[in-house]
Amino acid sequence: MSATLQQLRRHPTAALGAVLLLLFALAAMAAPLLAHQNPAQIDLPHRLQPPSAAHWFGTDELGRDVFARVLYGARVSLSVATAVVALSLLLGLALGAIAGFYGGFADTVINLYLSNAFLALPGILLAVAFVAFLGPSLANLVLALTLSGWVNYARLVRAQVMSMKEREFVQAARSLGATDLRLLLRHILPNILQPLIVQAAIGMAGAVLAEATLSFLGLGVQPPTATWGAMLNDARSHLFESPYLIAFPAAAVALCVLSFNLIGDGLRDALDPRSRLREGL
Repeated sequence: MSATLQQLRRHPTAALGAVLLLLFALAAMAAPLLAHQNPAQIDLPHRLQPPSAAHWFGTDELGRDVFARVLYGARVSLSVATAVVALSLLLGLALGAIAGFYGGFADTVINLYLSNAFLALPGILLAVAFVAFLGPSLANLVLALTLSGWVNYARLVRAQVMSMKEREFVQAARSLGATDLRLLLRHILPNILQPLIVQAAIGMAGAVLAEATLSFLGLGVQPPTATWGAMLNDARSHLFESPYLIAFPAAAVALCVLSFNLIGDGLRDALDPRSRLREGL
């Protein structure tokens, strides 16, 4: 862990991403303290007011405080991204480990048929169809994005397990009578965590962007809950008269996605032995 932290210090972009993510996380957790207005409170006499001391990010077409809505929108985006990546990783880890460890019929069914069936359609299109069929809600949104995102993790785990199960220490443990479950959990899984962590960090960025896209289309968390995508959708009709309505939620989405991408790139460089070797030279 200390070696990893030392490597991360050598990558300022990763540090910048970590700082941005920390700011978003703190803002989301402290939203009730930082936002003095209710994000769903309608105040028509003060609609479409530009940024001021009373409303730092201005007000929208219903008089709601944009600053409060951006903060509470961070809660939704980070919660959805965390849930989607966690569920996708668990599902992909289980199916990928089975396919890579046992091979044969299990590998054919999971990797050839099941994975290709989900890859036949673009992930966002599959999520749109799923949410449109079941109805927009937070649970359906998380489930839809999970179903469209587990394949990448499964294929990564499959490739790593297929390579790792042939290593000498795994064969030695097998010869000593270790069960398949013990081999996977104690000997293989701890040695394939590094690429999974990198993939999860990058997957968080994709999940934030996908949640904003579905909310923009009206298929995400429904009003009056504040989400960045819904804010962008509501601001379309006021683009020229009140551009700040788009600027602030768009900047929040961009910076949040950027933070995860920077962290993912930094982790990839820090955990890559070839990168450490080049730096040592």
